[in-house]
Amino acid sequence: MSAFTPRRPLRALFVHQNFPGQYAHLAPALAQRQGVQVWGVGEKEGYAAPGVRYVAYGAPRGAGEQTHRYLRPFEAATRRGQHIANRLVQLRDKEGLNPDIIVCHPGWGDGLFLKDVFPRARTLFYWEFYYNSHGQDLGFDPAQQVSLDDAARVRTLNATQLVSLQGADWGVSPTRWQRSRYPAWARARITCLHEGVDTARCAPRAGAVFRTPEGREFRQGDPVISYVARNLEPYRGFPSFMKALALMQRERPDLHAVVVGGNEVSYGRKPEGAPDWKTKVLAEMEGQLDLSRIHFTGRVAHDALHDLFRVTRAHVYLTYPFVLSWSMLESMACGAVVVGSDTPPVAEAITHGETGLLVPFFEPERLAATVLGVLADPEGHRHLGEAARASVIARYDLARICLPRQLDLVERVAAGLDPAPDPEP
Repeated sequence: MSAFTPRRPLRALFVHQNFPGQYAHLAPALAQRQGVQVWGVGEKEGYAAPGVRYVAYGAPRGAGEQTHRYLRPFEAATRRGQHIANRLVQLRDKEGLNPDIIVCHPGWGDGLFLKDVFPRARTLFYWEFYYNSHGQDLGFDPAQQVSLDDAARVRTLNATQLVSLQGADWGVSPTRWQRSRYPAWARARITCLHEGVDTARCAPRAGAVFRTPEGREFRQGDPVISYVARNLEPYRGFPSFMKALALMQRERPDLHAVVVGGNEVSYGRKPEGAPDWKTKVLAEMEGQLDLSRIHFTGRVAHDALHDLFRVTRAHVYLTYPFVLSWSMLESMACGAVVVGSDTPPVAEAITHGETGLLVPFFEPERLAATVLGVLADPEGHRHLGEAARASVIARYDLARICLPRQLDLVERVAAGLDPAPDPEP
């Protein structure tokens, strides 16, 4: 696909609550193009990249306690959107900010009023996840009964996105399944385009070593498996993994597991009767686990995470039908043999028996048996890791596929042209 060349220098504004977020590669790459002016706006201080002028807007006020429970997320989003709009008015009037295109993740309310500040600017929004009361995360756990209250609350959660859709000229979703969650009328103006995987950085490397915080070292060939999530919680299958790990430890007294993730709650509910899910699960499984062979690292540096993917015998990735984690694709790019949950986001990226292995989310016995099979015959499963890397290169490679398409999309939307045809099947 040939890149579209804009008629005049481009002025772009990126807006993301946790800037740069999904724009970590796109914003700096756009800024390196001749004559292009790039601004970045986010909540926190500290971002810097060549060519990107970054402005932090600070934390806005949240919702009030007297607000209806369903409406608190929308009130918080409205306050954030208003806070950002006022800051952008200052930048417009005092510093001449006047973008041709605004690229924004609107999930927290950042995109609500951008068109009111810059009515002539074109907008390209990142549509990550549309909430539904069936067919995805809510009610996925068979033990969870979806009440009318749950369904109504989830329906109302889409208020921020629905208002933001009015101000979006075009949109992007990272996977076909995430795009499919949006209403048909919205999907007509959403391109499926992943932010990309740096397959040069995320790659196999002989001699890799992963060191735990307590100083334990693991190398390629060691009987070690891995589990990674932003936070250890049910949405990412932490309880299921720990139940499977107890079964695996009985069969393999030499097995070690590295568990990466924090103890907060990113998605879903907080546990009852415990400060976090790790504490709750370990209390429920007291006496069933050999904790000396489980290495809880908390969150680790990105490069260290890649070393873990290089040395692991099997990487376990479980998720509800929800947003697909970057970590899974990066583990594939590093050549890891992934044993994942047979849920739509994972099945879109992994073909069972070809680029990884898929198991039912709520069957720890199947998970344990599958991982033990990989451990027992690493050579017989090596082709899965090799094919996984080849698949990521073919579908999600940052330099060759995703970033050029992102740059082309930004410039076409800015010029008021229809985006190039989507090559995704």
